Amino acid sequence: MVEALDRMFSRYTVRSVEDFSAALREILQELALLGLWRSKFFEKAAFYGGTSLRILYGLDRFSEELDFTLIKPDPEFDLSRYLSALEREIQAFGFEITATRKEKVKGNPIQSAFLKADTLRHSLAVKSVDNVIKKIPRGQVLKIRIEIDTNPPPGFETENKFLLQPIPFSVRSLALPDLFAGKMHAVLCRQWKSRVKGRDWYDLVWFAANHPNLHLSHLRQRMIQSGHLKAGESLSHDKFLSLASKAIENLNVDQARKEVEPFLKNPDTLAVWSKEFFLEVIKKIVFI
Repeated sequence: MVEALDRMFSRYTVRSVEDFSAALREILQELALLGLWRSKFFEKAAFYGGTSLRILYGLDRFSEELDFTLIKPDPEFDLSRYLSALEREIQAFGFEITATRKEKVKGNPIQSAFLKADTLRHSLAVKSVDNVIKKIPRGQVLKIRIEIDTNPPPGFETENKFLLQPIPFSVRSLALPDLFAGKMHAVLCRQWKSRVKGRDWYDLVWFAANHPNLHLSHLRQRMIQSGHLKAGESLSHDKFLSLASKAIENLNVDQARKEVEPFLKNPDTLAVWSKEFFLEVIKKIVFI
């Protein structure tokens, strides 16, 4: 256990409790993906969201959840069938975790579960973090939420990506233009009342800088499904830019910056954020 943990943690610079928690969360996320791969989960589902961008495509911020979508709608799908395999996989590497299914809300196609681990218990086995052990509160629990959409909108493509840690295995993921469409749906349509999810806006900038191709027709399907477009309503380039510009005008930039800061190694990258900045960013998007 000690050797495996030290090898995994050697990829991270751990100087604080926050650094350790972020590293532990990401390692558990990767082991969860391995367990899902072994259980043939990716024959039916694909990885998407911020954690997929982080682990598979190099997004430079940490992410908390594991988000998946079925390849095609299946109201009979049961996430709990895969949780025991996921739990066994993680425990085989010496981690003590529990995987618990969250009660499904009637009529909601999203199924959820939580992975829970004792932060201090795992830190005691890692030599490289001796300097932070005494700062970890006893009883601190690290939680990772797992969600899967059992009624996905149509029109997306997937691809296989390969991970080499802790052993070589593959993960089925939405293709980048469809991941971008999903992210823009969150930017345009996510309802957080008075709160702002700055992570969505950070990811928008990352996409525009690194993978600017956006699958507009898949975004349209997502917006129709969520009720933000009517069935049969089109989504042209100009209409998208108009909607995005309106979202930017309504954006509380300071709240967005504050929300994403804890997930970044270098918050100085947010210094340039302003409404004018985001208006320029959306001009970099390439529609396909």
